[in-house]
Amino acid sequence: MRNLDQDWLASYPASLREALAAVAERFSIPLYIAGGAVRDWLAGKPCRDLDIASAVDGLLCADFLAKRLGGAFVPLDENEGVARVVWDGYEIDFSRFREGTETIEADLARRDFTINSLGVAIDSKSGGLLPPYRIIDPAGGLEDLASRRVRVTGDDVFKADPLRLLRAYRFVAGLDYKLDKNTEKLIVAQVALLCNTARERVASEFDLIMISPRSADTIQLMVESGLFWEIFPELRSGEGMKQPASHHLDVFNHNLEALRYMEKLIADPEQWYPDHGEQFADYLADSKRVGWLKWAALFHDLGKPACRRIRDGRVTFYNHDQAGGRFLWILLAVFVGVRTMVNR
Repeated sequence: MRNLDQDWLASYPASLREALAAVAERFSIPLYIAGGAVRDWLAGKPCRDLDIASAVDGLLCADFLAKRLGGAFVPLDENEGVARVVWDGYEIDFSRFREGTETIEADLARRDFTINSLGVAIDSKSGGLLPPYRIIDPAGGLEDLASRRVRVTGDDVFKADPLRLLRAYRFVAGLDYKLDKNTEKLIVAQVALLCNTARERVASEFDLIMISPRSADTIQLMVESGLFWEIFPELRSGEGMKQPASHHLDVFNHNLEALRYMEKLIADPEQWYPDHGEQFADYLADSKRVGWLKWAALFHDLGKPACRRIRDGRVTFYNHDQAGGRFLWILLAVFVGVRTMVNR
């Protein structure tokens, strides 16, 4: 058993704490902070995204909180009872205990990964955390946090939501953790499930991988499991495709290496452009730009397989840039365009 070192909600606006206490009183239920916020607090970091679980439909709780605070009410999943309140830079998600469970322990045990299966109770009177800030940990998430390990809570988590296949790598990339062996085996066996996931959800998760400082290493792991080819089969034809002697890597690994070097440039532009480091730093402060630079690196030779020819005994890729441009527009329209249109 472990406790948090402080009431992290004490530093949040008093109006938010009062509103949370009012929710608990209105519905006569205990409320629990779960998931990423608990993980961040354990790491000593504040968190503006709160995931709150309870025995009541999350839409009812979120609607009440939004009206109390004057925030925006956003339904997320009416069937599962999940909704969000956006207020003053905070995002507060409410969800009903999962799969018909009746306790927070049972709810947490049904989440995706053990590091997301941590909870702490809210004090229904103050709206802060309930002393002594005991961490509820039914799946062994604290041990996995200490070991920097991403581990599923059960063997059926990917079947319940195939997007979790990609989310596993997003946590690897964002937290610099490793997959545990059983989780790796489950991913390899179930990669094909990802095709059942909406493209905009896949695009959103992959964007988070791309803006992390470890996207190249993470994609290499995804290649090894086969998950990457489920998302971008267009790049697979470059695997093993030899290039002229001036290139020491095949087409696909050349693309991946370009991404790796783009990450190095982004991490320390001053090293590569000593007279323009400040300008680069300003430009790269926007995470969207970081992501697009990495996408460009990864796909810069997308057209090579379609243009490969043997001329006078030499391998050529004439006009591969034009072919790649045409392929890329199609790929962006299918993969990224859906999310872009949704965001509009």
